[in-house]
Order: sequence, then C-alpha cells, then structure tokens
Amino acid sequence: MGHRITTQARGKGGPTYRAPSHRYKAELKHIGDDTQKITGTVIDIEHDPARNAPIALVKLEDGHKVYMLVTEGLGIGEVITWGANVEVKNGNTLTLQNIPTGTYICNIEARPNDGGKFVRASGVQAVVVDKIGDRVGIRMPSGKTKWFNHRCRATVGIVAGGGRVEKPFVKAGNKYHKMANTASNWPRVRGVAMNVIDHPFGGGGHQHTGRPKTVARGTSPGRTVGHVAARRTGKSRK
Repeated sequence: MGHRITTQARGKGGPTYRAPSHRYKAELKHIGDDTQKITGTVIDIEHDPARNAPIALVKLEDGHKVYMLVTEGLGIGEVITWGANVEVKNGNTLTLQNIPTGTYICNIEARPNDGGKFVRASGVQAVVVDKIGDRVGIRMPSGKTKWFNHRCRATVGIVAGGGRVEKPFVKAGNKYHKMANTASNWPRVRGVAMNVIDHPFGGGGHQHTGRPKTVARGTSPGRTVGHVAARRTGKSRK
C-alpha cells in the first residue's frame, strides 16, 4: 500500500499544515463602522511575524490600543482617523464614496464594515478609478478593475514595506524560516523524483510521469495530481 501524498495530508488538515496564528500579534481590521468617527495617535511602529509589512500601534482617544497596517510615510506621533466623512489624508480610513478618483488606497473592505480584506500585502496599492451610482470601481494591484459597495471603507495610502521581494534570500536557511511562518507547502518535491509508492508519478528508470497527467475531477484523492479536470487536452494550435 502506498503512502498518502502531500495533497492528501494537507487536505485532511492538522497542526502541521496550519498557519501559526498563535505567533501573530493582532488581527488587523478597521475599527468601528462607517457611522462612527474614531481618532487615535500612532505611538509605535512594530514588526508582525504574520506579515512582511510593519504594523502601527495606535492609542485611541478613549485609551484603548489597537494595531493597524502602516502606510508609507506614516510615523510615530501622527494622528489618524476612522470614519465616513474624514479628511482624505495618508493613514486615514473612510468610505469609498468619499475618496476622490485617482487616490491610492489599501486594506479595502469586501462588504461594508467587515474590517478590510483586499490589498494588504507589503508595498501594494489600489486606485479609485470610477464611481457609478452606489458602486465604486477600484483598479486592483493585478490591474483588473473590481467594483465595491460605496459604503465599504479603505485606508488612504500605499502599504509600507515595498521592495521586499527585491531582496534575495541568499541561503536556504532564510527561505526555511520565512516559509515556516506560513501554511505554505515548502520545500515542494517533484512527484517524478519520488519513489513509486509515494506518488503516482514516482519510480521508473528515469524521471518521467509514466501515465497521463490529465485526470478527472472525481478521481480518488491519491490520484488527483497533474492537470485535474483540465478544460482541454492536446497541443494548442493557434
């Protein structure tokens, strides 16, 4: 009997394949809702093991402290505000309907008051490009335009930590520690490099799949490798 392949083990779940959320400092969400106006002061810029972008520790007017994503240019001592009708300033969070076209934004909500879901990675930004009725068009980092409810909130500015991917890892140890902090599958071993009992593509006198790589979607879990439920097969003739 063969071994369970990696995709089977990851699909079942378990602590081995779960992101180490116990090491993360905070869940970075917009506070309040689009009907409130909350002001705070940045008192520290910190590192968060959960992400490559820095995070800011903000002290609110009522004395409570919260964490938020840092935008480029935001520093200690600056006053920032959450609300529907606040100044369009770097670090402030307000509804999309009140953000002018052409403004760089980040940490965009998918639905009103969900806390922020999109454009949160280091160095990325989106741009407000159009407004039609109660919808606002945003050009995402991918280049595609996505439409949001006009009551969704976003932070003005570009996420700090840009240029992160330009620095090489240099050695495997650095890559190991980086990937160990995520739920990523690393190092990823090729199926053809495995033994025959470890993977459907394993074994043989030389490294080759030895079987069609296109498999049906309903195939048993141990066989769902290669091009699963491919829309087409064969050579593309354009």
